[in-house]
Amino acid sequence: MLYIFDLGNVIVDIDFNRVMGVWSDFSRIPLARLQRDFIPGEAFYQHERGELSDHAFAEALCHDLNMPLSYEQFAAGWQAVFVSLRPEVIAIMARLREQGHRVVVLSNTNNLHTAHWPELYPEVYATADAVYLSHELGTRKPEPDIFLKVLDAEGVRPQDAVFFDDNEDNIRGAQAVGITSVLVRDKTDITDYFA
Repeated sequence: MLYIFDLGNVIVDIDFNRVMGVWSDFSRIPLARLQRDFIPGEAFYQHERGELSDHAFAEALCHDLNMPLSYEQFAAGWQAVFVSLRPEVIAIMARLREQGHRVVVLSNTNNLHTAHWPELYPEVYATADAVYLSHELGTRKPEPDIFLKVLDAEGVRPQDAVFFDDNEDNIRGAQAVGITSVLVRDKTDITDYFA
């Protein structure tokens, strides 16, 4: 069996409010305004597909939010999204591999984040057989192509895969190609699934 785990809020807790907090401190823009105005749009999706460079993404978002930040300030905020590892999920991933299953990570992410989180959480790469990243694959969840690319790379049929993600659209995208999918709403969902 192939087990596919999302990264954010599945293996690692993330919080975009932390991003806004750093940007608010640097820009002096009220946090509530940034929280209200930050809506992932086309630049966000292009960045996750690897179609937009880190600098171009920073420029686009700073423009959209009317936020006068240097690239370094923007990046410092963008990196602040990561909170902590979920050790119970890492333990489940390790146990699945010991049982002979294939365990991979599939994340909508970007170059700016992947320059940062692997150093924070080396357990992710150490525990996964492979890590598939949207900006390297040129497609993002919930687009069917990203799931098909993972299945093809792994040599696995959709019915022989299980996918865990915290986003309902991503769950529907995986189900559309025939992958059994589990919506992760809180920290107990994965442990409950394997109980």
